[in-house]
Amino acid sequence: MNEILSSSSLLSYFLIFFAKIFEVSISTIRIMFVSRGDKMKASFIAFFEILLWIVVVSSVLKGLSEDPIKAIIYSAAFTIGNYIGITLEEKMAVGLTTIQAITKEGEGREAAQLLRDNNFGVTVIKGEGRECTREILLIHLKRKRTQEAVDLLNSQLDNAVISINAVKIIRGGYIRK
Repeated sequence: MNEILSSSSLLSYFLIFFAKIFEVSISTIRIMFVSRGDKMKASFIAFFEILLWIVVVSSVLKGLSEDPIKAIIYSAAFTIGNYIGITLEEKMAVGLTTIQAITKEGEGREAAQLLRDNNFGVTVIKGEGRECTREILLIHLKRKRTQEAVDLLNSQLDNAVISINAVKIIRGGYIRK
């Protein structure tokens, strides 16, 4: 295998390219698990990530001056791997999110009821804005349902300020699976 990767053949270019894409993609997923505090999954992925990195980078560095195409292929694969990794991470949507929607008084209660009717837990808080009283909706939910909740809010509220934050841990409350 090392001989194939060290050569200047089309096969070695393809192997470097796809191995690097795979390595960077799993690296992105590992970072997601690290940021959420999932030590076991992150550590398991890290082992294979670094093993693959060592094999690929050593094949690129070996004879680099004679075959600079490998560096270009490696760089292109790194770029594509980042894109694919982020796309995979978005599709996996692991973890929890908090959505905060700030709206005019009177509009928030209707939106909260719509969310509750769709199995979202919502807390409504009274707030004070610059020009009027506000209602603040706090929604803690599984990240996979974030777009669904935002779509419901957008259908009900025209001028709400909506912010979304990743959450590491939530204790208690109502989060529908």
